[in-house]
Amino acid sequence: MNMPFTKSLAAFGLLAAFCAAPAYGQPSTQSLDRTVLPIAEPAYPASTELDVRKTQPPPRFEVTAPKNAPNVMIILIDDLGFGAPTTFGGPIPTPTLDKLAKTGLRYNNFHTTALCSPTRVALKSGRNHHTANAGSIMETATAYPGNTGAIPNRVAPLAEMLRLNGYSTAAFGK
Repeated sequence: MNMPFTKSLAAFGLLAAFCAAPAYGQPSTQSLDRTVLPIAEPAYPASTELDVRKTQPPPRFEVTAPKNAPNVMIILIDDLGFGAPTTFGGPIPTPTLDKLAKTGLRYNNFHTTALCSPTRVALKSGRNHHTANAGSIMETATAYPGNTGAIPNRVAPLAEMLRLNGYSTAAFGK
């Protein structure tokens, strides 16, 4: 599955240089093209030696997160608007979010679709909900494009883009 992701991850600084040893004269991982995922392994030269005891295995190709890469955490809470937490003036105490907001960390420019499933898909993929085939809630999916309820392979979730760039990812919830 090849997918462009430059616009999606540029904000995370994932286009920075990666540190690893070059393999068999291939370009170092610092010069890998990270605009298409998955990142292709280097081409190793063919071996003509028949006795494996006389061979040397190629170095292991591994994509790792860049040095000083940020930790990324997305907390998705259904049915919670900006008016609910104390961070934005609401009645629900959110001391940790309040501390983050006081340091200037306030992400509040997010478009919702007014429905839970499409908003969740848009947040998790960074794409328009119709592009991710979530034109409505999943229970009302149809066979029509943009509303099938099945996320196409061309729409990778943010967690998958991070995983293909060497991050360890996990998802918890319902």
